[in-house]
Amino acid sequence: MNSKRLLATVILTIVPAAIIFILIFSEVLSSGCLSCDQETTELKVVYAGSLIVPFRDMEAAFESNHPGVDVLLEGHGSIQAVRQVTDLKRGFDVVVVADDSLIPAMMYPDHSNWSVRFAQNEMVIAYTENSRYADEINKTNWYEILTRPDVKFGFSNPMFDACGYRTLMLIALAESYYDDETIFDELIGPHFDPPIFEIEEGDVKRVVVPETFHPVDDTISIRGGSVQLIAMLDYADLDYVFEYESVAQQNGLRYLKLPPQIGLGSPEYANVYRDVEVALGFQRFESIGFERSGKPIFYGITIPKNAPHPELGAEFVRFVLSDVGQKILANSSTPPIISEADCPDCIPRTIRALMPA
Repeated sequence: MNSKRLLATVILTIVPAAIIFILIFSEVLSSGCLSCDQETTELKVVYAGSLIVPFRDMEAAFESNHPGVDVLLEGHGSIQAVRQVTDLKRGFDVVVVADDSLIPAMMYPDHSNWSVRFAQNEMVIAYTENSRYADEINKTNWYEILTRPDVKFGFSNPMFDACGYRTLMLIALAESYYDDETIFDELIGPHFDPPIFEIEEGDVKRVVVPETFHPVDDTISIRGGSVQLIAMLDYADLDYVFEYESVAQQNGLRYLKLPPQIGLGSPEYANVYRDVEVALGFQRFESIGFERSGKPIFYGITIPKNAPHPELGAEFVRFVLSDVGQKILANSSTPPIISEADCPDCIPRTIRALMPA
């Protein structure tokens, strides 16, 4: 009888304690699940592929300062980046391009009404130690070396990527700089069907790109974005590619810096760059008369009008323009500049505070 009473006492003592423990444990689990089930806000950024290195670092730094935010980056050629919003109607919070003039040309007034310049770049010819004539190429003979029958080179598609139409501008500018009107025809003319050709209209050289064109041999390779050509250099499928200086540096490539009069990287030569333009024959561009004029290379950033999270997008733009963001750009060989808005009164107040007076 005593043993039964003792057992009953033990049970009565243990059971309530076990119940309390279960309740507490359940509460902890419930609390933990609630925190696990909290939705992460996705900030979607579509950007020029030449910014892949600095924006990877931007993503990590921004997320560390914004718990609960997942930055989703998607890289394209600059024209294709804009078209994700304008033509494909996809919801992005931030658009970043390697040619700031694309934003007003393609997005105003329906998709955006402001743009901020934040970085610059210049065109170079990138290559490796295994490239043919790597030890011979220089500022005075590069166009002659690229026409040699055993040399292969590449550039990005001008219909999709700013680096592509800037390559054509660079080659057209080279004719005046080197006083040789055969450079464009010898480098580009015989290699495409239908041809990419050049005409003179007054003082302006106009390069006309047909809606569809195809290489007729393996001398020139075309890819959707300039960074896609890097692997072809690494595997010796190409000897040279027209590229941005930042991308060449980021990938440890050798590269030829071109005279500033043709490299599109010096604002002091803006009047020289205006002497060339590229007309893109893509039908979708007919409504906006898509002719790209030669300009110094500046990157632009904006928030589309249909951004799913415009306030968060503004926070990201602020971060890019901040001292931290500018340092990330500089550390990745992408020269930052003093930010400049084309419509200061149009940009969100939180971003406007970073603009110079």
